[in-house]
Amino acid sequence: QVQLQESGGGSVQAGGSLRLSCAASGYTYSSYCMGWFRQAPGKEREGVAVISTGGRVTYYAAFVKGRFTVSRDNAKDTVDLQMSSLKPEDTAMYYCAASRRPRCRLDGNEYSYWGQGTQVTVSS
Repeated sequence: QVQLQESGGGSVQAGGSLRLSCAASGYTYSSYCMGWFRQAPGKEREGVAVISTGGRVTYYAAFVKGRFTVSRDNAKDTVDLQMSSLKPEDTAMYYCAASRRPRCRLDGNEYSYWGQGTQVTVSS
């Protein structure tokens, strides 16, 4: 049974930092692209960051470049999202997801497995 479990969300003031983690199980983790997505109330889901199977290639949405860093540990089947310089507009439910596609992209439609999400709230 495939499971993706996010953790690390919470409330923080603007300018602060949070580190999200996602633990995967039930599939061949190292063969999958991993991505972080988010969805704010009343808004569509958007891609935040993705990382290739080996961890060498990453892509970021323009609105998080320079502030967020995605990393993965294939020995532990985990993927992290380090978030810094957080802004109120970063407030959303954050999800990790896995894709078996050969290219890792920020398109959520290409991801077959999803976690339940972890809430991030940034206050001004």
